[in-house]
Amino acid sequence: MSADIPISRRAFVGGGLFATLGGGLSRAQGFAGLGGESEGFAAVVPGKALAFPRDHGPHPDYRIEWWYLTANLRDSSGAQWGAQWTLFRQAIAPGAQQDGWANQQIWMGHAAVTGATTHYYAEKFARGGVGQAGAEAMPFRAWIDSWEMHGPEAFNAQNVAPLAVSASGSDFSYALNLAADRPLVLQGDEGFSRKSERGQASYYFSQPYFTASGTIALGDKQVAVTGRAWMDREWSSQPLASDQTGWDWFSLHLDSGEKVMLFRLRQRDGQNYFAGNWIDGSGRSVRLAATAITMTPTGSTDIDGRKLPTSWTVAIPERGLKIDSVPLNATSWMGTRFAYWEGPISFKGSHSGIGYLEMTGY
Repeated sequence: MSADIPISRRAFVGGGLFATLGGGLSRAQGFAGLGGESEGFAAVVPGKALAFPRDHGPHPDYRIEWWYLTANLRDSSGAQWGAQWTLFRQAIAPGAQQDGWANQQIWMGHAAVTGATTHYYAEKFARGGVGQAGAEAMPFRAWIDSWEMHGPEAFNAQNVAPLAVSASGSDFSYALNLAADRPLVLQGDEGFSRKSERGQASYYFSQPYFTASGTIALGDKQVAVTGRAWMDREWSSQPLASDQTGWDWFSLHLDSGEKVMLFRLRQRDGQNYFAGNWIDGSGRSVRLAATAITMTPTGSTDIDGRKLPTSWTVAIPERGLKIDSVPLNATSWMGTRFAYWEGPISFKGSHSGIGYLEMTGY
């Protein structure tokens, strides 16, 4: 494994920007130095109550956070599509926020559209303090340049809905409208999501009940799409331990109505840290014990000199779940400044459904 850890949502590297800000260690630990010490930044502690709309906005006292959306979509012919929209914020130094170009926040955006034979992506960077990128709690808005996620006047802070989301790259664009009829879901233990046995953690909530409609454009071809979407929000100052090298993360929409979030964090000694939540049809979220989760790669794809486990068997015996997942497009490679794999999946077995898989550190 390279010392340059490819990351995304949960590791947020901005290698090009960080190179100008200094640092070999930053490139080894990720843009935010996620496994390093976080002196001066706010700590993630159990028992903190999350509040809305406040926590839809930024948390500059913490080193890293993201607003992250994935959507499983179909067009009128039945063809499947995936869309991703991500905004990351990272503080390069703790302390009171400075004005203008002295502001210590850096922002990064990723967007992608995936089909069975196509995968397009784009990446943006911005410095805080000058209006090019940012987030606001109410009325809710998150943006970088022209990419935007915002809530209209009817926005419900408890549902994080409705939302309008748009992004574009040189080969694609999309505009989606999202609705949800159930409140957001707290992940982990009431929003406290542990990432290691050594105390690393984040605050984490999701809205897994979005329905989506809108359009995707590839070149001069535009198609109408509908489907399901999942939004994640996380923030932390030190979410990873220093010996953790990457992760495999699933968001699953079960056709039976439940939702499941699972991840394993890989360690240099070959061990894994597992975590997840089972979310029933009413939105009740129950944390899964690490011993209750099995994630086993069953097939791989060679991409850019890396061997990636793109097919999996996932089991949660206590919930009667054992599924086999396959990607819509096994080459859903985000060739951003630090690359990673992110794409839509489908699964069958004890349960059937669709979802998203993210893999970093390969």
